[in-house]
Amino acid sequence: MERLTPRVRVVWLSLALVRAAILGSLLVGGAIALSRTGLADAAPVPLVSTAVGLAVVLAIVRIAIAWRRYGVWRFELRDDDLYIHRGVFTRTKTVVPFVRVQHVDSRRSPLERTVGLATVVVYTAGSRSSDVAIPGLTPARAEALQESLRRLAIESEGEDAV
Repeated sequence: MERLTPRVRVVWLSLALVRAAILGSLLVGGAIALSRTGLADAAPVPLVSTAVGLAVVLAIVRIAIAWRRYGVWRFELRDDDLYIHRGVFTRTKTVVPFVRVQHVDSRRSPLERTVGLATVVVYTAGSRSSDVAIPGLTPARAEALQESLRRLAIESEGEDAV
């Protein structure tokens, strides 16, 4: 089983911090707005300090989840399929038979480019949202994986997917 590049933690932690800051701003801003209207005067605990505490706890949880996500994420190219194991709370094991692969893309968001990473996206035949993404790869590894998946999908044409 192959692990992702450790630098993917930088991407995931950055996204967790940005999302926590947005959610925290909404929570604290809402608490400030409520406290200024006088609607929260009857509350036994100061509303703004509770919102700040909640925002800090949510940020810590988001950071812990982003950190743990790296430890769980694995993938492997097997004889007939791509196997992906991921998930912090709910463990997901995805098996993509090569015969189901329609095309393979790679993408690099601005944040991924900053830390020198790429994501490979595998589109499969099937229902809506039947694509899988493998994040946290170096550009060279992403290109090699994309080429391997393309070659294996072509070799498996005509086989049965079940």
